[in-house]
Amino acid sequence: MNNSNDATTVFVAGATGYLGSEICRQLISQNKKVKGLVRATSDANKVDGLKALGVETVEGDLKVKGSLENALPGVSAIISTVSSSLSRQVGDSIQSVDDEGQINLIEAGLKAGVAKFVYISFSELGKSPLQDAKRRVERHLAESGMKYTILQPTYFMEVWLSPALGFDYPNDKATIYGEGNSKVSWVSIRDVGAFAVAAVDSPAAENRVIELGGPEALSQLEVVNIFETVRATKFELQFVPKEALQAQKDTAQDPLSESFATLMLGLTNGSVNGMKNILRDFPLQLTSVTDYAKLV
Repeated sequence: MNNSNDATTVFVAGATGYLGSEICRQLISQNKKVKGLVRATSDANKVDGLKALGVETVEGDLKVKGSLENALPGVSAIISTVSSSLSRQVGDSIQSVDDEGQINLIEAGLKAGVAKFVYISFSELGKSPLQDAKRRVERHLAESGMKYTILQPTYFMEVWLSPALGFDYPNDKATIYGEGNSKVSWVSIRDVGAFAVAAVDSPAAENRVIELGGPEALSQLEVVNIFETVRATKFELQFVPKEALQAQKDTAQDPLSESFATLMLGLTNGSVNGMKNILRDFPLQLTSVTDYAKLV
């Protein structure tokens, strides 16, 4: 059992990632004690950045059960943002990280007497190995007996509306998946971080699955119009037909490629999460696509 001095100690798995580091920053700003899980192979600059924030870095790996057990004494809550989807580490896969690794972390948390587990998953975006793994972890967590919150955000605007995935706003170009008319509740990584931090202490988040989105649902073409207005320019558009994305999924050679193709295909179908009821319990200010367009 944690003593009173450790009551606010939060362990962040995936601390060197974009979302994980944002969660660490927000926790520190609320005077929480934060332990961040890093690996021996983690980017040294990112690890140094965490230390500069005031995060106590702990070396471990979700694939190695013993390393997790050694990292968790004194921890009152776990927030896990880990995913293999952006990893280039040898040995990382959907099965080893997103499935078995997350379950290892849940079991280690139980063994260490951790009171709360906040798991970052994602909305129903199309059947894929990655989504299947996340649902298995969600079921395992819900049945574990530990208090939990499962957050299911839709598409991150900082990821899907970025040059890395074809939304090349610095050069006024955008790749549109499908016809571009389906609505998506684009959500900011910063806002998902805020919900994760709030979930640590909020009774309203206890043993609950919470679907997250942004303040409004917009099609890809409406997003382009916002950027064109903010930047006073005209975008050059390239369309990827839905049939091409389906073929990419059908011919994928590995689970991660299949999952990524499914996520792109999901954009053609849309993904809308209404936030009105959620904001009654968590009165947070949501970031709009217009806000994002003005920042980048």
